[in-house]
Amino acid sequence: MEFRKRIEELLNEFLGTREDLFLVDLKFSAGDDITVILDGDNGVTLQDCLDASRAIEFNMDREEHDFSLQVMSAGLSEPLSAPRQFKKNFGRELEVLLNDSTKIEGELAKVDDEKITLILRYRKPKEVGKGKVDVEEEKEIPYSEIKKALVVIKF
Repeated sequence: MEFRKRIEELLNEFLGTREDLFLVDLKFSAGDDITVILDGDNGVTLQDCLDASRAIEFNMDREEHDFSLQVMSAGLSEPLSAPRQFKKNFGRELEVLLNDSTKIEGELAKVDDEKITLILRYRKPKEVGKGKVDVEEEKEIPYSEIKKALVVIKF
């Protein structure tokens, strides 16, 4: 069996035993350095990363094919990509870069399999008179229009 397919198969077998975890990215370099990025509905622990690593390493023969393996959790600085990641971050503030380079920041209010909905809060000038008014609106964004989405970290 081809090396990459075998790694994918072992990873999928492991994830089949842990339904709370899901794959965010799987990368292979030219030198067979493998990077697995996992996320979970309740976060990812160090033990989860060790278990995933062992599920792959203990079932591969390094004499047959030499490789390096790195298993990690998707950090806060990593963009959101899977609908499950968006669902996990429901209620948090997101900064979304659209394909047309427009940036939108808002609270994640709804998530489904095709789109997300953000609540945008901003101030705009009054239609009559001086001053500004607070505005709150919902904006639906299909996944196909999202170039990059990051959780806004607030302290």
